[in-house]
Amino acid sequence: MQTSMFVQAFIGGMLIGTGAILLMLFNGRIAGISGITASAFTTRMAEGGWRWAFLTGLIIAPLLTAQAGFTLPEKIPGSLLTLTLAGVLVGAGTRLGSGCTSGHGICGLSRLSFRSLIATFIFMASAVVTVSLVRYVF
Repeated sequence: MQTSMFVQAFIGGMLIGTGAILLMLFNGRIAGISGITASAFTTRMAEGGWRWAFLTGLIIAPLLTAQAGFTLPEKIPGSLLTLTLAGVLVGAGTRLGSGCTSGHGICGLSRLSFRSLIATFIFMASAVVTVSLVRYVF
């Protein structure tokens, strides 16, 4: 892995943390993407416009950084069916776990939430098992 990739990861992590802090500071909300997305579809625009702005930023930011010369993945591996199934499973897991990796892993751990610690451990263990199965078994 090139040094520039480590720098990009570091800067990206710092920006995610800063965004989470600013959202908590100015809105009193946790930057859990699954909760923000679900609420964007169920809240009136007058009360939830910030959610749409947040989600729009998630889509626009990678496009802007690519224009600035940062690298993005060339292609996401897997068929449309595989990606759809993965998305459904992640969504179901998010509902079961009462939050997503951003809510628990970034915001919950920084608040020293024991529930978020357990959830993040399960996320990471599941990821290790999944990568191991996909790379070495299938």
